[in-house]
Amino acid sequence: MADEPLVQEIQNLRGRIEQAKLPQELFQEIEKQFDRLTRMAKSEGYSIEYDRLAHYIDWVANLPWNQRSTENLDLTRAREVFDKNHYGLDEVKERILEYLAVLRLKTQQHKELERVHAPILCLVGLVGTGKTTFAYSIAEAIGRPFARIPFGGMGSARDLRGQSRQHPESEPGYIIKAIRRARVKNAVILLDEIDRVAEEARSDIMGVLVELLDPEQNNAFIDHYIDYPFDLSQVIFITTANNTTNIAVAVMDRLEPISMPSYTDEEKIHIGRDYLLPDAMAEAGIGQENLEIDDSLWPQIVRPLGFDAGIRTLQRTIQGISRKVAKKVVEGEKQTIHVTSENIDEYLPQ
Repeated sequence: MADEPLVQEIQNLRGRIEQAKLPQELFQEIEKQFDRLTRMAKSEGYSIEYDRLAHYIDWVANLPWNQRSTENLDLTRAREVFDKNHYGLDEVKERILEYLAVLRLKTQQHKELERVHAPILCLVGLVGTGKTTFAYSIAEAIGRPFARIPFGGMGSARDLRGQSRQHPESEPGYIIKAIRRARVKNAVILLDEIDRVAEEARSDIMGVLVELLDPEQNNAFIDHYIDYPFDLSQVIFITTANNTTNIAVAVMDRLEPISMPSYTDEEKIHIGRDYLLPDAMAEAGIGQENLEIDDSLWPQIVRPLGFDAGIRTLQRTIQGISRKVAKKVVEGEKQTIHVTSENIDEYLPQ
């Protein structure tokens, strides 16, 4: 006798598959898998094999085979987003606005977005110079969903391409997982720190990157778990790297490097005071009435432990100040903390 909960699950899966508008060839294959599922439900009920097969069909049903987001290539709005999220970096902003302008013209010339191949940007700079956050801003500026894939320490090309369902505990790779998270086939996907993969896997991972970034190949990307070509040609890929030394030549040939400069102390003061401090205070649950910092102290806050090209150390320092102030407020020591040259050492990292 059929297991009623399993029969209901199969019906739900079938409904989602029909809504997914799969390629015809894949739809026919999934129909065969439904026959297998139904036989399992009738004969043996729930089993590990049933779970694996249902899990696979669930993955196929949840991929955006035809879903695309509507983008906004308004350069005025994009500039506003960049200026809101990032201080300075004028040359970088101008270069990315040029990139968006080219994308807009190509889109107008080719109404079918499938025919538009944007160049692949590679934001290159030291740690903390804003590479990752700028990628987020590009997605926000054009109104596309965003997904990030971290490459730091990646040890196998299978991490990107998935593993065959013949293996126990197999699952899709990071690329297909990112597409599922984004829920559209024209997302912005950040390939973060592509220069920091494990040395023993570098060659294989670079080979997959060449396929991902090549418009002649990425329209039929095969994840070993899904085992059917998925069109990635409408994805806007953005990459980041600390330097380009460890990136294969074949990959670099497909990238347009943009250098992310180090921040000057003056820029850091502006960023810390006007961007990072309000965020840190909000995270700590304190308001403007709880914390006052003398302007003369910002050079010391910017360099508590020496030079740093990025702003991560500065961010941690300001977050630490905010937490210490929150603790004093909660303990009732004071409701307003005034940080001066006399007490600044209490709040800076030692």
